[in-house]
Amino acid sequence: MTSVHIRPATPADADTIAPLLDAYRQFYEQAPDLAGARAFIAERLEREESVVLLAMDGAQAAVGFCQLYPTFCSVEAAPIYTLYDLFVAPAARKTGAGRSLLLAAEATARAHGKVRMDLTTAHTNTTAQKLYESLGWTLDTVFRAYNKRVSA
Repeated sequence: MTSVHIRPATPADADTIAPLLDAYRQFYEQAPDLAGARAFIAERLEREESVVLLAMDGAQAAVGFCQLYPTFCSVEAAPIYTLYDLFVAPAARKTGAGRSLLLAAEATARAHGKVRMDLTTAHTNTTAQKLYESLGWTLDTVFRAYNKRVSA
């Protein structure tokens, strides 16, 4: 296992995160758009609309990130995080970076008073699913997720 350090991102990290976010989006079959990824992540960080954790390798190169969005659960009447993005660069996979990011996200959620974290992933992303389950995440078998695209 390679040494990986996790730290919170700041608005000054937008250029560092942008290539990782762009690669993440491409993993989910979106067209490459580095400028769009940079603008999106910069705005989230500047507005403090999300918490981004960066995984840095021993040479201080960014090798992964996760993004947490604060929200609420009306059923539990409590604050939660949605872990929307988790990505580790292909060259850094199997180094413990993903596991470290998830553990740091959990610690961050606890420190920020969140009672739960939710995430979704592609049905075909079985490698990530194994990691989630190894860390105590449970597959939701009660609720079915839907979405609907709306025009701006």
